[in-house]
Amino acid sequence: MVETKTSGKNGDKRTGGIAWAGSLVGSENPNNLGYRYSNPLKRYKKATTNGDDDENGPEFPSNVVVQFSNRQGEELSSSMDVPTESSVDDLQALVHSLLQGMDDNDDGSAAKRIPYSFYAKIKRENGVLDEVEITSSILEFLKEHKDVSTEMTLELTYQPLAIFKVRPITRCTSTMPGHTEAILHVSFSPDGQQLASGGGDTTVRFWDLNTSLPKATCKQHTDHVLCTAWSPDGKYFASADKRGTLILWNPNQRGRSNQQKAESMAEEETVIGATNAKKKIPNASEPVWVKAKAHSQYVSSLAWEPLHLNQGRGERLVTASKDGTCKIWNVRTRQCLITLSGHTDAVEAVKWGGEGFLYTASRDRTIKVWTAKEGDVLGKLVRTLKGHGHRVNTLALSSDYVCRTGPYDFAPSGRPQRSFDGMDEDATRKAKYQAALERYQAFRDQQDGGHQERLVSGSDDYTLFLWHPMSDKHPVKRLTGHQQAVNHIQFSPDGRYFASASFDKKVKIWNGYSGDFLSTLTGHVGAVYQVAWSSDSRFLVSASKDSTAKLWEVSSGKAAKATLPGHADEVYALDWSPNGASVATGSKDRTIKIWKH
Repeated sequence: MVETKTSGKNGDKRTGGIAWAGSLVGSENPNNLGYRYSNPLKRYKKATTNGDDDENGPEFPSNVVVQFSNRQGEELSSSMDVPTESSVDDLQALVHSLLQGMDDNDDGSAAKRIPYSFYAKIKRENGVLDEVEITSSILEFLKEHKDVSTEMTLELTYQPLAIFKVRPITRCTSTMPGHTEAILHVSFSPDGQQLASGGGDTTVRFWDLNTSLPKATCKQHTDHVLCTAWSPDGKYFASADKRGTLILWNPNQRGRSNQQKAESMAEEETVIGATNAKKKIPNASEPVWVKAKAHSQYVSSLAWEPLHLNQGRGERLVTASKDGTCKIWNVRTRQCLITLSGHTDAVEAVKWGGEGFLYTASRDRTIKVWTAKEGDVLGKLVRTLKGHGHRVNTLALSSDYVCRTGPYDFAPSGRPQRSFDGMDEDATRKAKYQAALERYQAFRDQQDGGHQERLVSGSDDYTLFLWHPMSDKHPVKRLTGHQQAVNHIQFSPDGRYFASASFDKKVKIWNGYSGDFLSTLTGHVGAVYQVAWSSDSRFLVSASKDSTAKLWEVSSGKAAKATLPGHADEVYALDWSPNGASVATGSKDRTIKIWKH
């Protein structure tokens, strides 16, 4: 039964009394909540005589009591009876109607454009509460999870659905040779249209994904390229090496070949931050590459300031180094703005959060939180997070994906939903800033617990820690289970999960809010170096010492959905394109492979 309340005059809102909720299909008439109702007794008789008897499984009632809530825990309405056979489309129609009824000035057109996904709370075998997505209907969910009581209220959390669903990658579509040593990094641009790689051969390469040939081979590094990062607007690409050198590239530069421009820049080398540095600011026709001696020892990590924090200028970058310091740079003026000192050993990872804080992880077993937002004192130490018993190798933020992709959201075609073509430079900057800001605010509003940014750290002590670093120096939870060092952690784009990769040959999936353990993905026979999520948060791919990558469907928590063989040696590097179309793997065998559906 659907319990409805009288609202408005002459029945132009939801009607009073009790209405049968036999079928959530059909009309958009607000007088009956937008649905055509049929007698549920007929549906119940059908459900109990169509084979769902004692021999073939439990009987299910025709209706179940459902309570809808959003990610902030706000109830959409009072609990109501809905048909057990209600599909996801039926649930979406019901939520749209309820949302429309809450706003007298809303004709419903806005709500109808937003698809929703629905998650029901269940208790895992280990006793941990988790959420499972309802992918077809409530009935199919109940059949799969027979321990869920139909006598209790079914709590459903609704949230905006990913604009498109990523198809699982299953085949290698191209192998790209060219590097002469192991490939250490591969990275797709924020719009998913470009791929860059860095390797032990000291080169950075930009690849044409249509021809599988390099568009540019850049040879300005003199040692292993250890880390790379695209700016969120896709305008710049940063790379850093074992000798502490930082180079900024503009892969979109027109004119002379990239190799010619890179070579010409060698004669114009600028040491960023030096008092005698050249102040030459390149115009649109000049190469925008800058080569800098950034640190006295190797650079371990790079992070760009999120686009929504800087009015779309995209000009600040932070580097972390073995020398124990981090430096914030202005790439436009080519100046070091500040050096962050405080760690007593090498800094292994740095993140620039969506709320304007920097997070640095070190071999000194600590994580430090620094101010980095415009208007604040730059580089002020806010707090130090302690708990690990050995060096901290890796960090992951719940906002990583939305900050990385900035203004780019994708349509089912895999192309960005917004085009920034045909605008002048200032208009493009403003449009990208506005798009990035809207995306970040939408992401933040969908998170449990409101605007709290979550941080996860992984260590050589085999543990992970979940933190609320903006407000508390104490961990939310200490996570155990790995039997060797944790190599890499990554949050799912929607922030609901995070995955950890370890030398113990396993990948573990954890609840992104509570830190509760959910499942272990086993199948690799060598250390797992890296993981990457699909943009719709349904799939995960892992890269291993065993020369393979594996595809996992996270909701199943079972064996790999596919093994991606083909590399002749260890797979060090991995990335899933933000548009969901491709996965790139880079190997010790000196090749890059592109994988697609």
